[in-house]
Amino acid sequence: MRRIVAAGVIGLVLFYSFVIAAQREIQTNETTQFRGDVLHTAFYESESVHNEPVLLWNFPVSRPVRTTAAIANGFAYIGSENGTLYAIDVQTGEGVWTFETSSPVVSTAAVVEGVLYMGGLDRHVYALDAATGEEGWRFETGGQVYSSPVIDGETLYIGSLDNHIYALNIADGSERWRFETGGQVWSSPAVHDGKVYVGSRDNSLYALDKETGEIVWTFESGGQIDASPAIRVADEGALVYVGNQSGVFYALDSLSGDVVWQYELGAGLFASAALGETLVYVNNTEGDLYAFDAFSGEIAWQGEIGGPAYSSPSLTEDAVYWLTEQDGLLYGFDALTGEELWRYQTGRQGDYRSASPVIVDGVVFIASNTEGLLALTSE
Repeated sequence: MRRIVAAGVIGLVLFYSFVIAAQREIQTNETTQFRGDVLHTAFYESESVHNEPVLLWNFPVSRPVRTTAAIANGFAYIGSENGTLYAIDVQTGEGVWTFETSSPVVSTAAVVEGVLYMGGLDRHVYALDAATGEEGWRFETGGQVYSSPVIDGETLYIGSLDNHIYALNIADGSERWRFETGGQVWSSPAVHDGKVYVGSRDNSLYALDKETGEIVWTFESGGQIDASPAIRVADEGALVYVGNQSGVFYALDSLSGDVVWQYELGAGLFASAALGETLVYVNNTEGDLYAFDAFSGEIAWQGEIGGPAYSSPSLTEDAVYWLTEQDGLLYGFDALTGEELWRYQTGRQGDYRSASPVIVDGVVFIASNTEGLLALTSE
């Protein structure tokens, strides 16, 4: 159910919201999706943060936050293991409204045309009014929902631990189709050229017709796929990038599913790739960083941040950002050279830091398992 944050609670949040940097106006879009867009490129149209950041504000949460922040409509939206979704004013760090479920919220929200969509470990997919938190509809799957929704046109696509991928009508939550895989679906779908791409713990990546849910092709990877596919569209054709828990990272032809190139990273991958103009960025669970040539698979540079590292990288024009569980450190790197630009401690070391950085108007939003949501800026 929805509830408005009480004035006393807001006062407490303000007490802990340390405005260290000068107040700045953060310009947000009205639409946001997991990993930035329906292709999951994790590229953000923002000025890069080149210098060591300082805290703009901090919104504390009582339980770990594993969701990546969704930034839209002047709000930052995060879910928590306490079963609550929070809407936070991006300018002040004040809580505005909350929505409570009966189980942890790990799915990252998508916000499209004033409606927020998310999944919950209570097995439901929700649609909420993004301004008020008022519930519009809910849809029950047969399993917990770790997957994050993607919205394409009038349809929402999402996976569930009941082994299914669902296509739902965004207007009322009615089911358009479902597709059963041979394993749990932790991966979040990406959409391109009439197809939905999603991984499964049955070791496969699926390309499904987005209108019917019928199989276009299936790629057997030899390892469970929890990572979400990322798609790069270019004149040379579209490539789908995804890694598996066996430690192999693939670039696949989007039309056929054929392997264009692959690389063994030496440790498993939970992370999804971030896609630049010519380079692809990814990390394994030991915190080894890789920048590959997008088309040849040749290594442009390598680095390391220490593991475990479950979070996925994010990208601006000339900087790439990574979070590691080791000491809760967030890193900024030069995207072309791999030079470390800065590191910032987001909180105490915690288990399974899966949130990724989101960069909007030169501000880095990063969720912490121990500190809630942080907004960082170098200005």
